[in-house]
Amino acid sequence: MKKTAPIAKNDYIDVMFEDLTHDGAGVAKIDGYPVFVPNALPGEKGQVKITKVNKGYGFGRLMELYEKSDYRIDVPTEEAHKFGGCQLQHISYEGQLAYKEKQVREVLARIGKLEDVKVHPILGMDNPWKYRNKAQVPVGEKDGKLIAGFFKPRSHEIVDTNESVIQLPEVNEAIQTVKEICTELEIPAYHEESHKGVLRHIMARYGQQTGELMVVLVTRTADLPQKHQLVEEITVRLPKVKSIIHNINSKRTNVIMGEKTKVLWGSEVIYDYIGDVKFAISALSFYQVNPVQTKVLYDKALEYAGLTGEESVIDAYCGIGTISLFLAQKAKKVFGVEIVPEAIEDAKRNAELNDIRNAEFAAGAAETVIPEWYKAGNNADVLVVDPPRKGCDEALLNTIIEMKPKKVVYVSCNPATLARDLRILEDGGYRTIEVQPVDMFPMTTHVEVVTVLELKKSN
Repeated sequence: MKKTAPIAKNDYIDVMFEDLTHDGAGVAKIDGYPVFVPNALPGEKGQVKITKVNKGYGFGRLMELYEKSDYRIDVPTEEAHKFGGCQLQHISYEGQLAYKEKQVREVLARIGKLEDVKVHPILGMDNPWKYRNKAQVPVGEKDGKLIAGFFKPRSHEIVDTNESVIQLPEVNEAIQTVKEICTELEIPAYHEESHKGVLRHIMARYGQQTGELMVVLVTRTADLPQKHQLVEEITVRLPKVKSIIHNINSKRTNVIMGEKTKVLWGSEVIYDYIGDVKFAISALSFYQVNPVQTKVLYDKALEYAGLTGEESVIDAYCGIGTISLFLAQKAKKVFGVEIVPEAIEDAKRNAELNDIRNAEFAAGAAETVIPEWYKAGNNADVLVVDPPRKGCDEALLNTIIEMKPKKVVYVSCNPATLARDLRILEDGGYRTIEVQPVDMFPMTTHVEVVTVLELKKSN
């Protein structure tokens, strides 16, 4: 007999919320059937309008709250609910940290079968607001003026936003100022539907430790109208600016940056520090958006590596060398690998910038390069991985198990794939010693985790 959902679209139902999903929606169950509702918290009771019904789950909209959670707070800005970037703004910071720590513990137990592993209390920020050092916002037009901000969830409608509660003030100011200047100079916005117009995105990057600002203008056309006046106005109104970049993206695509980049004014890069390590940041560089918490994360990774100065270390997914250069301060030798060739060039430049000579970098897929190194006799005492959200490639995990480094330090941006990979490493002869969640992205559902594994003695 075919099972049907106990609810229908447009039903109004009173529910109690039991949990949060990984993207911050409240979970209510109606006769065992889960319904996901944004802006609802565990322990709350309210009325929900059912908006969509699938075979195994449904979606709803919160219409009225009867009982509120102790963790619920007023949303700081009116725009907050209009776009999807800050899913947890309505939860107190204490509540956010509790939710993220619980998420890590639960996925480790459920997916990794690691019920007894030591999970430390999450490391949060003293001030969880205005921390992001980079913004890249789409540009459109409304009533003859340029608008720039964020897309509404599941749409390409731009919400004009004057300030984001998670961007540094210097980044907010730069975006607003450039938008105003481009409006005054009548530089036309790009129109996605017709693939006409000029200005697609405005990007700002800020070096928190150096006070250096970069502005990037992404256009459909190779020609940037009024560029001399534009540069003059930006440099006058934004005195911290050190770099003005023009990026050309002529394709019909959702990808923000195009392949051609040129310097309009100033330097090709700005600089910033994480701890004592200096980084050159170009328009295309991957650089952590929250350097304050990045240092917390990397300090913990360095502590877990337990380096004495005699170890050979491999850093898989090394990016522009951020973790590698931290490790190189304590290791005998560090080998970094990254699939993006431009990132490897940045890593080499950053090593030179810091006069670090015991770090080498290679471009290629970690799952290809590291097995080649192993076959060539390049073994590692400690192996560090910081993979993308999909986790480590199976070939890399197999090589780690075969290579048998004494320690594996796993930095993860996705607790679910971390738990999956830890299970594989545990079954391959490793023991998960301890786990440290770090809140890198307050007001969002994302959580970073650093974990240390040791080779079991019998191996």
